[in-house]
Amino acid sequence: MHSRTTMELFQYWNTVRGDRDLPRRDEIDPAHIRSLLPDLFILQRQANGDIGFRLAGTRVCALFGRELRDRKFADLWLDAEADGIARTADQVMTQCTPMLLYARGATEAGEELDVELLLSPLASADGTNDRLLGALSALSRPAWLHMTPLTHLVASGLSLPDVSPDLPLDRPHGSSAGTKVNVAGRRGRDNLNVLHLRILQGGKS
Repeated sequence: MHSRTTMELFQYWNTVRGDRDLPRRDEIDPAHIRSLLPDLFILQRQANGDIGFRLAGTRVCALFGRELRDRKFADLWLDAEADGIARTADQVMTQCTPMLLYARGATEAGEELDVELLLSPLASADGTNDRLLGALSALSRPAWLHMTPLTHLVASGLSLPDVSPDLPLDRPHGSSAGTKVNVAGRRGRDNLNVLHLRILQGGKS
């Protein structure tokens, strides 16, 4: 993990869930993560299967120059990747496995920005695992940031963070390239089949 926002949100999520696979939405207290809120978002699976934004922080919306509430998560990504990214988000929900995504954003004029996204599974109040608590963090601060919007994101890699309690977080290192990566699921879960991404080995730092 490269972003302090990502690290702090992951630690908070891990603490709230305790020994369960995931916490409930009503257990997340915004007051405890107030400084992170501009970079956070919540996704939810809709009845038609689409995964859309329930909430998005001000800096997340500013990155794309528009309000993201009720928009599809897949719409942020390059068209060729949209379906694969939607499936990845759905897997985080169904397999209750947090995931880090690494991507490069591009503006209409061709400026580029590396970003890190944390996708953490989150349950509705009734316990249904149909939401994600996420963070989207820019990994640099160019002069045009939040003034020139990103038009899309292109995925570059992923990592599965170590969910063991009470361990320091680690920066991912190394990579394994390929168009399809099978990643062993946590706690004996089925393998994650993630398309068009490369795995960044590592976990906590």
